[in-house]
Amino acid sequence: MIGSKRRSRSTINVWPGYVDALSALLMLIIFMLLIYVVSQLYLSKALSDRDTELARLNSRLQEISRMLGLEQEQNEALEQAMSSLQQDYGEALALKSELSQALEEERESRLEQQFNAEAKLSQEEQLSESQRAIILQLSNQIAALQEQLSRITTALRLQEQETADKAAELEEVGKRLNTLLAERVNELERYQSEFFGRLRDILQDNDNIRVVGDRFLLPSELLFASGSASLGPEGRQELDKLANVLLDVVSEIPEDIEWILRIDGHTDKIPINTPEFPSNWELSTARAVSVVRYLASRGVPEKRMVAAGFGEFFPVASGNSPEALRQNRRIEIKLTDR
Repeated sequence: MIGSKRRSRSTINVWPGYVDALSALLMLIIFMLLIYVVSQLYLSKALSDRDTELARLNSRLQEISRMLGLEQEQNEALEQAMSSLQQDYGEALALKSELSQALEEERESRLEQQFNAEAKLSQEEQLSESQRAIILQLSNQIAALQEQLSRITTALRLQEQETADKAAELEEVGKRLNTLLAERVNELERYQSEFFGRLRDILQDNDNIRVVGDRFLLPSELLFASGSASLGPEGRQELDKLANVLLDVVSEIPEDIEWILRIDGHTDKIPINTPEFPSNWELSTARAVSVVRYLASRGVPEKRMVAAGFGEFFPVASGNSPEALRQNRRIEIKLTDR
C-alpha cells in the first residue's frame, strides 16, 4: 500500500508549470521590449522635433542679430545727432541724480526707523508735506526738462531743414554769381581787346616796344637812364599815349567791373648796389612806382593801378649778351581783372 502511493506521487508531471512560468516571463520581456521600442521611437521623434525647432530658432536668432546690427547703426547715427543736446540734458540728469540720491537717503533713513519701531510703521510710510512738496517740485522739473528737450529736438530739426534750404539757396546764388562773373569777365576781355588794339596801333611806330601775349613790354632805356628810376622826356611821351588810350577805354568800362592796370618792373641779372638802390628789387620796384605815379598825374585812377617789382628773377631772354640783358630790362603793362 505504501509503495503504491509513492509510485503514484513520483509519476506527477511538473513541466507544464515550468512552461507556463517561462511563457509568462517571455511575454513580460516582450512587453517590456515593446515599451522600450515605443519609448525610443517617441524620444527620437521628440529629439528630431527639438533639432528642427533649434535650427529654426538659430535662423531666427541670426535674423534678429542682423536686425540688431542695423538698429545699432541707426542708434549710432542718432547718438551723433543727439550729441549737441547731451550737454543741456546732462545738467538736467545731474540735478535729477542729486535729487534721487537725496530721496534714496531719506528712504533709507525711514526704513531704519521702521525696523526700530514697528508701532510707527504706518506713520513712517506716509510722506510728510515737505517731502511731497519736494517730489512735486522734482516732477515739475523733470516735466520741464522733458518739454525743453522736446523743444530743442524740434528746433534742431527746424535748423537742419533751414540749413538744407540755405545750402540749396547758396548753391543757386553761387550759380548766378558764376554766371554774372563769367559775363563780367567776358565784358572785361572785350575792353582789354579794345585797349590792346588801340594801344598797339598808337605804339606800333616805336620798334623798341614789344607785344608779348596780352602785355606791352617797354624797354627801361626808353623810360629811364641807367641805374635811375626817374622818367625821361621820351618815356613821358610814350606814357602820355598810354594814358590817353587808357582814359578813353576807361570811360566806357562800367563801374561794377573790377579792373586794374598792372605795372611790373624788371631788371637784368647784373647786380646793383647804391645808396638809393641796394639791390635790383628796389630798382625794379621804384621804376614801376614811377610809372604808376606819372599815369596818376595824367588822370588814371590810382585805385585802378598796381606796381610790382620782380628784380632780375623773371627774364624774357636767356644768356648774358647785351641784347638779352637789354630785353630783360623792361616795364610790363597789362590791363587785367583784380
